[in-house]
Amino acid sequence: MTLQEQQQLEETYVMHTFGRKPVELVRGEGMRVWDDAGNEYLDFIGGIGVISLGHCHPALVKTLQDQAAKLMHVSNYYYIEGRGELAKKINDLVKLNLSCAHAEDWQTFFANSGAEANECAIKLARLYARRQKEAEGSDARPQLIVTLERSFHGRTCETLAATAQPVKQEAFSPLPTEKLYVPVPANDIEALEKTFAEHGDDICGMMLEPVQGECGVYPCTEEYLEAARRLTREHGAVLIFDEVQCGMFRCGTPFGFQHANVQPDIITMAKGIAGGVPMGACAARTRVAKVFEPGIHGSTFGGSCLAIAAANTVLDTIEAEGIAQNVEEVGAYLREQLAKLPHIKEVRGLGLMVAAEFDDEIDAPAVVLAALDAGLLLNATGPHTLRFLPPLVCARDDVDALIARLHDLL
Repeated sequence: MTLQEQQQLEETYVMHTFGRKPVELVRGEGMRVWDDAGNEYLDFIGGIGVISLGHCHPALVKTLQDQAAKLMHVSNYYYIEGRGELAKKINDLVKLNLSCAHAEDWQTFFANSGAEANECAIKLARLYARRQKEAEGSDARPQLIVTLERSFHGRTCETLAATAQPVKQEAFSPLPTEKLYVPVPANDIEALEKTFAEHGDDICGMMLEPVQGECGVYPCTEEYLEAARRLTREHGAVLIFDEVQCGMFRCGTPFGFQHANVQPDIITMAKGIAGGVPMGACAARTRVAKVFEPGIHGSTFGGSCLAIAAANTVLDTIEAEGIAQNVEEVGAYLREQLAKLPHIKEVRGLGLMVAAEFDDEIDAPAVVLAALDAGLLLNATGPHTLRFLPPLVCARDDVDALIARLHDLL
């Protein structure tokens, strides 16, 4: 089917929730995708940070073919192959390089998306706070969750309430739990301390992205993460790190928070965890996770045979092929080369989660459209900001091609 035919069908029958670019992608391999006319593109958005191993990695393709022919779904009423193994891998990655004093095991709930993983984390934080108060003989129910301005945690009503971006909330206000979230500016320790001083007894948790992605890739400082850890601990609240975008080796380390010497209580992940198969996960320290009991939370499709097999293969392949080191090295090279472009004001990010901020002369959305003719898939997160989330197998040659084409466009 041609692009024009597809556009007409979607115009008539698909809800208009995305402003799609005028290209129909039909095939992919590694860093490259092709459209219906045979045009080739270097993919520097990677399905919004999803395509960890590159498009159609042979190991992942074989896993999905084999698993689909064997068993795709049976529901969470039964044990299946690979789920326990995957949960242990997540546990081991979370605890990487920790001393024995911090070696508490982690348990994982498997979902279908980052929003679902964050919903799980929010429910867990509120229930844990309630159970703690009950154990103390108190009927208090702390429910407030501190979030960061410019954050993004999902599109459900609950996670949208946690997303401190009024432009995304306005159409749906008043959100049912909007008043249960207290946004603070990122990396402002004084404001954070003031918030906890004012609301401490009512706070059950703090939820933040160690690297804010959707708003344009803004890393939290180590000092700020340390302050968040100290304040949540002092007030008996849990610390939640939303690693949906910055986790799963996107920043080089298994999780973004591991660039700092800080340990949260709950971690959420999705996007790259299964290399393109829809999947999310919420992991928590055992003492927090154990407040969940059978029947209190669940998912029909979460942790399906297909998704579990895919995620196991993704993590195994990342280790076997040394992809984490590639992310560190090529990510540093990408940031270095972007900084040399004309009109550049700032380059931000960790690993292969990078943003380039241009001066006011550059219209980033216009660059994204023009880049299609130059064989590039790019993403703008603001009027002058480009975000780069390529597959983790991105190579220096790919970066060189990107920079040369971007230079010409600029």
